[in-house]
Amino acid sequence: MFRAILLGTFLAVSAVPVMAADVARGEARVTTIFDYPLPSVPGKSLRGVLVEYGPGGSSPSHTHAASAFITATVIEGAVRSRINEGPEKVFRAGESFVEMPGDHHGVSANASDDDPSKLLAVFVVDTDDTKLTTPDRP
Repeated sequence: MFRAILLGTFLAVSAVPVMAADVARGEARVTTIFDYPLPSVPGKSLRGVLVEYGPGGSSPSHTHAASAFITATVIEGAVRSRINEGPEKVFRAGESFVEMPGDHHGVSANASDDDPSKLLAVFVVDTDDTKLTTPDRP
């Protein structure tokens, strides 16, 4: 069932219209593209977040809502990621990684200085959690 949800999510993202403007070099854009309460799991929701990186773009190191289980799939280009004290890894289009509740995302960045990249982060999160990401520094 979870695979069916992910496949449906990927297909939904593939149908999302291209944004009007490309993301600038060194920048990142985060867009919530869906938010659905899970009918079979009261109090939980499935949220999809599209993260787009311009060439050389990155997000500040951060943690997510304490209830968040996240699976992230690169849908364009390549993304560098480091979770907790693990090694930094590069994930290419079609590859995925997960973040467990309470994990620290130390590196989240485009692996290329020349080409954009995109990833879809799918959250299973408490429905009442409105803040999905907290940067390490304000």
